[in-house]
Amino acid sequence: MTINEITNGSISHAGVAITWGLIVMAMIYAFGEISGAHFNPAVSIAFAYAKKFSWQQVPKYLLSQAIGAIIACLLLSFLFPESQFLGETTPASGFPAYKAAILEFLLTFFLMVVIINVSTGSKEIGTMAAIAVGGVILLEAMFAGPMTKASMNPVRSIAPALVTGNFQYLWLYITAPILGALTAVSSCKLVKDDNCC
Repeated sequence: MTINEITNGSISHAGVAITWGLIVMAMIYAFGEISGAHFNPAVSIAFAYAKKFSWQQVPKYLLSQAIGAIIACLLLSFLFPESQFLGETTPASGFPAYKAAILEFLLTFFLMVVIINVSTGSKEIGTMAAIAVGGVILLEAMFAGPMTKASMNPVRSIAPALVTGNFQYLWLYITAPILGALTAVSSCKLVKDDNCC
């Protein structure tokens, strides 16, 4: 998003969405065996709620996710000081914050439905999890990015806000993804057996 901003759209919206999906896919393959590929606090909290992850582990994962996102944003600020936004997440002009919150809730809900279903199950599903999750992120960023920036990740919104000082809409980018992910786990429990999540 930052490079797209400073190059006057040379990457394009579609390019940004594809990049997000491919980056997440690559990171899941690279770090899935090490950390379970926990890059998103909403996902980590939802996994703990689903009893697939220890609540005792959640604070250190959230801290690591936040530190990683902040360092990345500071690096962007250093490399591209001409950027005004550093990939910050705000609703589109004229798109009300409450609608952005609903959309972010739904985006994270569907993302978590995919994550919970591909991360538990047969080994074959597990090996394809990165493609499924990366594909959903690409799809959601493609259609919802113009309206909300398709964050789906609280720290992905917190880091730019800390660097730019724009906290106006941060509340929705923290609460909506977490509530969406928790609701996804609850819905999974309604339609599948107790061992699923």
